[in-house]
Amino acid sequence: MSEPKHILVIRFSAMGDVAMTVPVLRALTEQHPDLKITVVSKGFFKPFFKDLKNVDFFTVDLKGVHKGIFGLYRLSKALKAYGFDVVADLHNVLRSKILKVFFFGNEVIQIDKGRAEKKALTSGKRFQPLKTTHQRYADVFEQLGYSVDLSQVSFPEKAKLTQKLKAFISDSDKKTIGIAPFAAHKSKMYPLDQIEDVIDQFSQDYNIILFGGGRNEVEHLSRIESKHSNVQSVAGKLDLEGELTLISNLDVMLSMDSGNGHLAAMLGVKVVTIWGVTHPYAGFAPFNQPDDYALVADRAQFPLVPTSVYGNKFPKEYENAAGSITVENIVSKIKSVIPE
Repeated sequence: MSEPKHILVIRFSAMGDVAMTVPVLRALTEQHPDLKITVVSKGFFKPFFKDLKNVDFFTVDLKGVHKGIFGLYRLSKALKAYGFDVVADLHNVLRSKILKVFFFGNEVIQIDKGRAEKKALTSGKRFQPLKTTHQRYADVFEQLGYSVDLSQVSFPEKAKLTQKLKAFISDSDKKTIGIAPFAAHKSKMYPLDQIEDVIDQFSQDYNIILFGGGRNEVEHLSRIESKHSNVQSVAGKLDLEGELTLISNLDVMLSMDSGNGHLAAMLGVKVVTIWGVTHPYAGFAPFNQPDDYALVADRAQFPLVPTSVYGNKFPKEYENAAGSITVENIVSKIKSVIPE
């Protein structure tokens, strides 16, 4: 029997984009069990891939040994030792394009990010749903000869909670809601005072776990935690593996257009998302979630939405566009999603 083909998969960052590769790779390896995959990404993301069969992980150090052109050359030499056959470049940035040159002799397929389509969407020329990022990833493997049916994907079982992690769930008899109120840009966030109103609606009858990172977020979430019963913040208290274990035990995650939503989705958790100046039509909605789980800004009030793909460009008066989604709408949606 011939050796299974070995695909090198490149996706350096960001967290949400790397997390979106997981359900695609899960489907790929389940549907093609003789296929071997080596993922090249930042070491922080390694826990994402720990339960995927036939998937190895190579840690890239873009600020150290793999920095610059000479560092990328060293990276290419190290990766060639793995004996891959083809390369799936799911990032398609300058660094991966340089690596493509160093991989001379190997087939390299790079993702089509649909930049022209996204520009038409954010400029208001064409308001219609674009291909999802997950499907764009799958298309790369299709070009390499491996079809991927994203409607046929399994998810891991809930991870077992340690005693330390059980402490973040106030009442084991109650359903648990995760809330991740932060995003890379304020324009993608729901106003914190309105988030607290949402928490008020649930904290008596549900466990609430708050997710975030960074000093400012830790302080904000700690303050919210102190004001409510059945509310626990994990910000600054757990490593990534601990957070993933907790997320896998949620009944629903409420997230902005940000990485935490994708972490929950890759684990098979239901995800309700809030969108400000960005929009799910750009293709970044969490995996396997119904369209109505995405709550979008009122386009009657903010007709230019989406103003950008990443939330970094918007008119000044659009900064709080997400606030046009009512607390009642969010509460109603979560109650309809969460299992009885």
